[in-house]
Amino acid sequence: MALTLLRHAALSKENEHRYNGWTDLNIDPSLFDAQKVALLSKQKFDLIYSSDLVRCQQTLEMMGMMEYITDERLREVRFKEEIEGLNFNEIEKLASYKSSYIEQRESWHEYICDESQEAFEARIKDFLEALPVNKEILICSHGGTLQKMMAILGYAKNKIAYLEHIRIDNVI
Repeated sequence: MALTLLRHAALSKENEHRYNGWTDLNIDPSLFDAQKVALLSKQKFDLIYSSDLVRCQQTLEMMGMMEYITDERLREVRFKEEIEGLNFNEIEKLASYKSSYIEQRESWHEYICDESQEAFEARIKDFLEALPVNKEILICSHGGTLQKMMAILGYAKNKIAYLEHIRIDNVI
């Protein structure tokens, strides 16, 4: 099986650089760069999967890909209610914030997320294990979800830009 992982298109400027996990936000069509996905839009996929959040579905539709399967397992990690929608500067001002949280990935995740790393990874693994073999598959999802997926598959990538796509061949 070959997977092509695609991060959704950019959100409006006021929603960028914020911890937008499960908030259902629209993309900003004026920021959609069709050239970034021009070749991808012409490629033939056996299956296309999307997070059930609208920003991923809108991305596929802007690419002319109208037939896709939504799956809530492709959502971003679930942030705590008090963190959702904030940027880093706003988080630093919270009474509960301690600078020591950012020293280790585990403590930062525990501070900002309502979903444990184990639960997040299990959700992504469950999705991957259910995929059919011998197929060309496109997955449109969120930055953190795609990073976790790549880590599970043995690839490291620190940041995935809006509309960036990564192909992984020979996925077992």
